[in-house]
Formats: sequence, C-alpha cells, structure tokens
Amino acid sequence: MSGAGALRVADAVAQALREGRAVVALETTLVTHGLPAPEGLAAARELEQIVRSAGAVPATIGALDGGLIVGLSPAELERLAAEPGVRKLNPSNLAATLALGRAGSTTVAATLLAAHRAGIRVFATGGIGGVHRGAALSFDVSADLAALARHPVAVVCAGAKAVLDLSKTLEALETLGVPVLGFGCDELPAFYRRASGLRLDARFDSVSDLARAVRLHLDLAGGGVVVANPVPQAAELPQDVYEASLSAALRAAEAEGVRGRDVTPFLLERLRSLTEDRSVFSNRALLASNARLAAELAVALAAT
Repeated sequence: MSGAGALRVADAVAQALREGRAVVALETTLVTHGLPAPEGLAAARELEQIVRSAGAVPATIGALDGGLIVGLSPAELERLAAEPGVRKLNPSNLAATLALGRAGSTTVAATLLAAHRAGIRVFATGGIGGVHRGAALSFDVSADLAALARHPVAVVCAGAKAVLDLSKTLEALETLGVPVLGFGCDELPAFYRRASGLRLDARFDSVSDLARAVRLHLDLAGGGVVVANPVPQAAELPQDVYEASLSAALRAAEAEGVRGRDVTPFLLERLRSLTEDRSVFSNRALLASNARLAAELAVALAAT
C-alpha cells in the first residue's frame, strides 16, 4: 500500500498507474446503500471481474481505519459490506469520517476526488447524482455535479439517477462545463429507462472515437466528462412500471420527510419493493454494462 496522508493506493493499482496501464475506479455506495445485502457485495465483486476481463485493473474505493483506500482488497471489501453504520461519503464529510476512523462508502463525488488524487482517469458507476425534484425550495443538489466540474475524470454511467430532475441536471452540467457524451445514444439515459427525451450534444458509436473526445476534454478543459451509456435493452424497466413506481416512491419520501443524503437510498429501496426487485435486476445490468465500457475506454486511453 502506498500514498501520502489519508490516501492509500493498493500496490497493484499503484504499479498499474506507474506503468501507464488501464485502471478503472469503482465506488462503494452501491455495496452499502444502493443494493440490498448481500447483492451489493456480489455486484462489487462482479464489477471488478468485468473490468479485469476487459483488460483493465479495478480500483474499488472506500474508507477504513482512517484511510481512503484506492483498491480495496477482497477482505477489506467484505469488511466494508459487513460493517454496521457505514457512512455515505461525499467531500463534505470525508475528512471528518477519516479523522474519526469510521468506515465509509464513497459516493460519485468522493470517488471522483480519490480517483483524481490517485491519477485514475476513468470511473464506472450506476448513475450520477444531480438536481433533485423540488430543488428550487430545498436547494438539494448533489455534490456530484461540483465534483464533476472539478476533477478531470471520465464517469461512465446510465445517465443521472431516475429520481432526479433530469432536465435541470443536464442544464446544470452544461453550466459547469461538463460535457455529456452519449455512447450509442442521442438522448440522456434515464437510469432504468434508455431515453429521457433530453437531447445530447454528441453521440459516439465506437470506443476509439469516444476515447479521442474524452482525451481532448480532459487535456483542454481541466474538468470531468460524463459518458452516458443506456441500460441494456433487455433490462430496461417497462414505462408503465417505471412511472407508477417512481411516483409512488417520491410521494412516500415526501410523506415521511426524507431529506439530504437519505433521499436516494430511501427511493432506491422503495423502488425495489414497488417493482418486485425488477429495479435491482435493471441496476445490476446497467452497472455491468458501464463497468465493461469503462474498462474498454480506459484501455483505449492508455494505448495512446
């Protein structure tokens, strides 16, 4: 394990970075908050294997014993999944959690920070956070957006999480100078659905062309880039199921007064129940698809 201060980079990850090989960052909120146990741990293991199979080195990120670890070992990942009271980390509570020696799983924003500090250029996740519905009153805007603008990392995702205001999220990304590049799509994916009706500025149908655009942005602009990869067609939630369950979940969150960091985990769990686990099937499928594309992108970037 190497690194300075609280950032600890696993030896295999550090060696791959020194040698200029492809590395893909992976987050851990899906392990502790995004998927029901033991699905989260199984998904994390699967994603690491997908990344390896595509020729890249996985670097799953989480906090244990006062360290922000880039490249959790199998034992550390199992410990994080089993630890009670794991904190959901973003840049605002990261340092305090590390100082207290508490366990934490990394959101998109915290993973971006760690990936950039370690020198990783590609990160795979399910969906990014963004502008929440009703944000004009609540001011609830995910830290993911500011982190995307700050850290030059390409984030491969199935768009923004379906529970958000997708139109405002796309507008905020444009304002922050974060491009959203569609891979095989012309519209922003809506997480469980392949399209949202919101047009993107650019579409790419080959990994080599995508890598060229990503490289240019990372070199020129200094901030991150979103690569939008739609959920596989076979795993897409039917429109009627998606709309009915999402509306019911949002009503439940409002009725129960769920706020802040608790909103997304609450809504995902409620969607799981309302869709009779079909949302979990979709989530697992899009995570796998994103990990595969991220690894292919990382390999293409490392080749030049």
